[in-house]
Amino acid sequence: MARTKDSDATTGVQAAEIVREYGPFADVPNVAGVTFDGKHVWFAAGETLRAFDPSSGRDVRSIDVASDAGTAFDGRYFYQLADERIQKVDPATGAVVATIPAPGKGNDSGLTWAEGTLWVGEYRDRKIHQIDPGTGEILRTIESNRFVTGVTWVDGELWHATWEGERSEIRHVDPESGKVLERLTMPEGVFVSGLESDGGDLFYAGGGTSGKVRAVRRPRRKR
Repeated sequence: MARTKDSDATTGVQAAEIVREYGPFADVPNVAGVTFDGKHVWFAAGETLRAFDPSSGRDVRSIDVASDAGTAFDGRYFYQLADERIQKVDPATGAVVATIPAPGKGNDSGLTWAEGTLWVGEYRDRKIHQIDPGTGEILRTIESNRFVTGVTWVDGELWHATWEGERSEIRHVDPESGKVLERLTMPEGVFVSGLESDGGDLFYAGGGTSGKVRAVRRPRRKR
C-alpha cells in the first residue's frame, strides 16, 4: 500500500551545516550512492565501489563492480544498484553473490539497510520502497513530493535526499505518512546524489558531478 505525503508543511527548516568536504576524487566523474561500514565511507563511482577514511580523507580501497546509484551495507555485505538490479557484494572478495530486481526498473536512486530490509528510492516517481532483500518484493511504499536521490535511517528516523531543479535538501520524513518533519537546505549549487548516516550526528552526502562527498551535521536531539 502506498502511503502518501500530504503537504510540504514542516516542523523545522534550517540551512544544512556542512562539516567537511572530501574530494574531488581521482577518476571519479560522478558520486552516486553512499554508505558507511562503521569505519570507512563507500561510494558508487560508476564502474567501481570506492572507499575512503573519513578521518583523513585518504582513499583506502576500490572494488570493481557496476555501481550506478544507491549503496547499502547490512553489516556483512554491500548492496549496490546497477541498472535494473540490486547486487549483493561480498566485501572480502568483491564477488557479486546474489542479485534481485530493483523496484524502479532502472529508475532507482538511494539505497539503505534498516529493520532487516532494504529501502530504495525511486527517483523521478518520488517514492521510497521497503523491499525484501532476498526476493526484491515490495513490502510498502512511501510517497514524497520531491525527487528522491538518497535514503537513510538513523535512531529510528527516516531521512531522504532531494535534488530537483536547482534545489537540494536532506529531509526527515514520517515513515508511515511521508509527512516532512524537518528540512536541511543545501547551499545554492550544492546537490545531494546519495545519502547515509554514520549512525551518530553526521550524514555523508554524495555530491554528484562535483566528485565530492560531504559530511553534513544532523540536527541535535534533546537528551
